[in-house]
Amino acid sequence: MHILLCTQPRGTCYVASAGLPDLIYSGYQPHAYSWDDFPPLKDILDAVSMQSSHLTCVFVVPALVRSNVFACLLKVHKMLPGSTFNSLLLNRYKGGNDYVGWHSDDEKLYGSTPEIASVSFGCERDFILKKKSGKSSQERRSDDKPPLKRSRKSSQDDQHSFMLKHGSLLVMRGNTQRDWLHSVPKRAKAETTRINLTFRLVLQE
Repeated sequence: MHILLCTQPRGTCYVASAGLPDLIYSGYQPHAYSWDDFPPLKDILDAVSMQSSHLTCVFVVPALVRSNVFACLLKVHKMLPGSTFNSLLLNRYKGGNDYVGWHSDDEKLYGSTPEIASVSFGCERDFILKKKSGKSSQERRSDDKPPLKRSRKSSQDDQHSFMLKHGSLLVMRGNTQRDWLHSVPKRAKAETTRINLTFRLVLQE
């Protein structure tokens, strides 16, 4: 698989159906590969695209399996039937120094209440959510600055941490992107690679 390396502190690869609007975030526009370029990802898309739930924020299925990707997705399908996706942003974290800064996936091409299904394989990593400071907050992705540790003054209602293990599924939907920021911070003890597949629905113009 070809991983597109850029100035981001992790490797990325973007795959999307033909005819969709271009994805642009943090001033960066990734090349959109076709699903036909990566048949295994298309198989995973077909499995993930049949998922849904009554989630309003975030749902995590911890470590469904340890080795078999498709066994994991079959279990996920049975638990969350019904969603549709047409694009994928793959992130590769080579080790603990690779990360993603605080951001919301609130680009207009995803609509006002986007659904994002995130499947993790490999090294377990922390996924952190924190409430935006206000409804008008437009804080964006800051890949040049790793997320800071939680302030002692922060309440448990304003910040939540999930450990995403191998085989975990995390779903964000509803007003998650409007009201929350999320990040995968640096972790010194994370010595092996993590692959994260984030499936999204891009709206047609």
